[in-house]
Amino acid sequence: MITDSIEISVKGKAVRAPAMTVNGHSMVVSGKWIKMAAVHDESYLEGGLVADPEAIISRLKEWETNPDIFRFEQLITDGTPRFTYPMEMDNAAVIPITTYKDWWDGRLPQESRRNVRLAAKRGVVVKVCKYDDEFIRGIKGIYDETPVRQGRRFWHYGKDIKTVGKENGTYAERCEFIGAYLNETLIGFLKFVYVGKIASVMQILSMNQHYDKRPANAMLAKAVEICEQKGMTYLAYCRYIYNGNADSPLTEFKRRNGFERLDFPVYHVPLTWKGRLAIKLGLHHGLREALPDQMLRPLLGLRARALDFMNRRQLLSRPEAKPVKGQV
Repeated sequence: MITDSIEISVKGKAVRAPAMTVNGHSMVVSGKWIKMAAVHDESYLEGGLVADPEAIISRLKEWETNPDIFRFEQLITDGTPRFTYPMEMDNAAVIPITTYKDWWDGRLPQESRRNVRLAAKRGVVVKVCKYDDEFIRGIKGIYDETPVRQGRRFWHYGKDIKTVGKENGTYAERCEFIGAYLNETLIGFLKFVYVGKIASVMQILSMNQHYDKRPANAMLAKAVEICEQKGMTYLAYCRYIYNGNADSPLTEFKRRNGFERLDFPVYHVPLTWKGRLAIKLGLHHGLREALPDQMLRPLLGLRARALDFMNRRQLLSRPEAKPVKGQV
């Protein structure tokens, strides 16, 4: 057992977290009141699944960091529980990869096919890109378009170029970058990582001002094309349903682009009395997921309106937004 610390991202900020290596797995602990131990970047690791959880549990109980819960998951394509620890089902959004034609003709509604064609018609060029300084500057330009996205503060807004390059440069040996260009300006990008036969999307983002050109649809189409060429079995994009809300805009976007839901087991093993209590009360997912939906939705709506108001005030306070004397 080798103890150390590792850099992780918490709400878009890099922080150091306690870590140790056990049986080849890099374990990291996050959280304050409830300390959660998990395999670092588990979803993006080839062969990163925990094969012998009991050995890890015994080591975690000896660790002076004293984590409360050990969380680990099975492959998203393995829906049958393999262990007897406390378990619940999570879900992933995936496109099964057979052929591009099968996805295009059999999975996409007419509106989504129209959006891909619309992107090309309006001048959007989509291509695989080299991760170089120019591309990193393009990503920063997308990040800095707005400080608020989807009703909440955008974590990446205003980051310096060095940080942007470092954070997006992970898994360089087995990832792909797709860029969407308009008049040679990057207006959207998609990054996915190869994990065995699964291509897992880490980020897809485009400029709000060019939403009408549908760059996101065009980039996903390119990703499916690449997955077929590479012999992938699935293109995965995080969860299909978040916080039990099957009608969220993100879920609808995935549904319209041919994603479907896969359920897979996730285990939460209590290591302390606090861990047992948190699991019993459903607090191991965090306070947000513990709140009932009828309470959470109004709070999220209130936050979105407040952030939108502050964002508009910030934009109006900029010097370039103020009228020049004598200007009509």
